[in-house]
Amino acid sequence: MVDNIKQQLHVLSNALRVRNQKQEILASNIANAATPNYKARDVEFEVELARSLNVGPLKTSDKSHIALTSKNLPGKVQFRQSVNPSVDGNTVELAVEQMEFAENAVRYQTTLDFINSKVRGLMGAIRGE
Repeated sequence: MVDNIKQQLHVLSNALRVRNQKQEILASNIANAATPNYKARDVEFEVELARSLNVGPLKTSDKSHIALTSKNLPGKVQFRQSVNPSVDGNTVELAVEQMEFAENAVRYQTTLDFINSKVRGLMGAIRGE
């Protein structure tokens, strides 16, 4: 039971760390929206969380199995491709970055709320409530 709780909190704390890293990158993109030749960057949350938990990609056990591949390399910041290229070489699309920033902020807050709920439940169990 204790190991299960410890494992859940470990996953959630890593999720917060990766969400925070993503938020910093998105904020940097927004701040550099007018910087010539700036390339918008991002990290894929699922890939980075798996890397932080030392969970590798699925491995095949037979030559007839089809291996799953990811276009994103773990531990590497990826460059976002812009839909509408700009004349100055900047790939930041402000509306996209703001949407990603808002979505990531909501997901960060949701993870925090989940941790708080888990801790409140544990404290209630300790107090016998």
